[in-house]
Amino acid sequence: MKRRPVCLVCLFLMLCLYVTDLVGISMINGNPLPVSVQKYISEHPKLTVSGEVQNCQAAEYSLSVYLKQVCLTVGSEQIPIENIKVYLNKEEQIRIGMFLRVCGKLEEIPGSRNPGEFDSKQYYACQKIYYQMKDGKVCDKSTGYSYFGQFLQEIRQKAGTILDEAAGSYAGIFQAMILGERRNLDAETKMQYQMAGIMHILAISGLHISFAGMGFFRLLKKAGAGNGVAGAASAFLIYAYGIMTGGSVSAMRAVGMFLVLVGAGIAGRSYDLLSAMALSAIVLLLDAPAYLYSLSFLLSFGAVIGIGALTPEICSLLNLEKKTAKSLAGSVIVWLITLPIALRAYGEVSLAGVILNLLVLPTSGIVLASGIFALPVGIFVIEIAKRVVFPGKCVLFFYEKLCEVVGWIPHSTWITGSPQLWQCVVYYVMLGVAFAGLKWGKKAAGGKESKADKSGLANEEKGDDGERIRSGMRRRKAMGNVVAGMFVILAVSFFGYHSCNGLTITCLDIGQGDCCVLKMPGGENFLIDGGSSNKKNTAVCQILPYLKNQGIATLDGIFVSHTDQDHISGIEELLELCAQNLVTVRVKNLILPDWNTTGEEYEKLKMLAEQTGILVQTVREGNLLKTKEAQIEILAPENGADGSDTNEDGMVMEVHFGKFRGLFTGDIGAETEKKLLDSMEDVDFLKVAHHGSKYSTCQGFLDVVSPEIAVISCSAKNTYGHPSADTIKRLEDCGAQVEYTMKNGAITVQTDGKGIWMDRFID
Repeated sequence: MKRRPVCLVCLFLMLCLYVTDLVGISMINGNPLPVSVQKYISEHPKLTVSGEVQNCQAAEYSLSVYLKQVCLTVGSEQIPIENIKVYLNKEEQIRIGMFLRVCGKLEEIPGSRNPGEFDSKQYYACQKIYYQMKDGKVCDKSTGYSYFGQFLQEIRQKAGTILDEAAGSYAGIFQAMILGERRNLDAETKMQYQMAGIMHILAISGLHISFAGMGFFRLLKKAGAGNGVAGAASAFLIYAYGIMTGGSVSAMRAVGMFLVLVGAGIAGRSYDLLSAMALSAIVLLLDAPAYLYSLSFLLSFGAVIGIGALTPEICSLLNLEKKTAKSLAGSVIVWLITLPIALRAYGEVSLAGVILNLLVLPTSGIVLASGIFALPVGIFVIEIAKRVVFPGKCVLFFYEKLCEVVGWIPHSTWITGSPQLWQCVVYYVMLGVAFAGLKWGKKAAGGKESKADKSGLANEEKGDDGERIRSGMRRRKAMGNVVAGMFVILAVSFFGYHSCNGLTITCLDIGQGDCCVLKMPGGENFLIDGGSSNKKNTAVCQILPYLKNQGIATLDGIFVSHTDQDHISGIEELLELCAQNLVTVRVKNLILPDWNTTGEEYEKLKMLAEQTGILVQTVREGNLLKTKEAQIEILAPENGADGSDTNEDGMVMEVHFGKFRGLFTGDIGAETEKKLLDSMEDVDFLKVAHHGSKYSTCQGFLDVVSPEIAVISCSAKNTYGHPSADTIKRLEDCGAQVEYTMKNGAITVQTDGKGIWMDRFID
């Protein structure tokens, strides 16, 4: 490290940024704009901003424009507010580099509202974007624009069109790999690649840069260009390519390292991979400190450390010489280095990816090469481009089949939950001990071997002593390897340990809908409802990320209170994903209310469950589900319930654990509440019925149940008037602490059977 001062500077910079975040300075998290500016923006429904067009993307119903160096117009004053994303309300002729003046409502980029959910706020902070404008209207635009920027944009659009025509159903993958364009990737492909652990091949990385940059450099050299001309030209090409593909962190990391490589060659200096990597990291962090918490940043640089620094060293320590052995070692090392990063982000990691990458990485160059060579051909004859891209399509078909096989293999993905920061530190310390064990074994073996050789040369009759020395040398080396292996296994297993902390109830913020997750003290896990009327893909975006974040690999049961879409849309989506083997979370039972009359949605749920091999059960009042340390009592529907009124005939259940009582009431109204009074008792927790509707949670009901904590699940923007002010007043008057998912995101309640604790995801 002493010979690499750039690495020390990089580590110092990262430490400084982390400390600033700990003390509350908004450089990585939060909004860095002055509080007065934030307040002004929030208080004005319509504002005017101006900035330069950095990028624009056409969607099905809107045009997204990224503006940089944006200024907010307040009277005659121009206040800088970094960059923003604008959704224009009508089609406009926009060119890169134009200056726009746009009017509309500015809103802060929303952050995640549930554990494990994608954090848009942090993602856009890496682009120094803290606000977005919806339904924006262009008030004025300049006639001038960036010819170079627009040229790159048009090349990207033309390349996307060629790949779309030439690659057919695989066009989205080609576009992601070559152009950094993931919008056309279907959700199924993303989930398959993530489960298989090969999602990284869809990112612009060092493979692309080395293929394009070094290929162009060698071509120029063969044409007679000198190192300076060839290096400068290839550096400019790669920089333009990085900008054209969207400037992702992995792309710009690779571009930065390539520029250092070219610069070293021109200057006649040696190239050091770690120093080049550190310099790229410094440039990125100085430009946008939010990269410190970026998953892409950490995974990209972690992979480089694993491949470029640790793999050669460890292969040398283990005396690995065969190419296959080195490749396997490299795959395992990168997996180990990036394991905590992946788990912190996703709560899961692919086990199959360690092996699959041995097949995928060597062949992904075929996909890349065929796609790149198809582009110039496709400009003239698209039919020939289809033939050029065919080898790449064959490889992608092979990947598709590999992903399908992985989907069928049990436990191909390991769901451990998101580890705490201290757990990650302990993990890396144990890996450090393992590495030290390998070095100790090698050093001890090498030292003794040298001594044995000298002894043998000095006195041949001491051959027995030399053999004993060599035997001791081999034992020490084996001991070092065993110690290293034990610490690696211990480090990885460390993430699989979960202590039972009593009963945990989490009400997810799922918009206008309901979704609760129960983590029982005996290790069982249950889902109660899961749907939304104003959010799409709730299973993929909220439910599954939460389950994986908490290390929940199996749902022992899914309770469906009733079959309105705001309670089952996510459940239907989850069951469909299970049927297609696109998720590794397993469901054992689907538990429905016992109705005499079942509707279309009810039967659809049953069909989806049966297709997946999930056991379907029906319950009514009086049924009791016992777990290891707790029990769930069904209070409704009553025996013989018709089911024609799904709300009033919905499932009501009570969870018992020690002295704790938790009540889940679905969407029942006052009519059903009054029927249940005889079976009710004082409870500690209440999931408020019907999103806080004024027609539920009547006074007579509250007089009996008198909850300590009452959670209302609804959206801040709904057309139903939820929650009702009357309902809130009744809850507060009865002494309940009222919590809202619309205000604080996911609400978590924990109990040891005696006491009760509550936590808000957003304070």
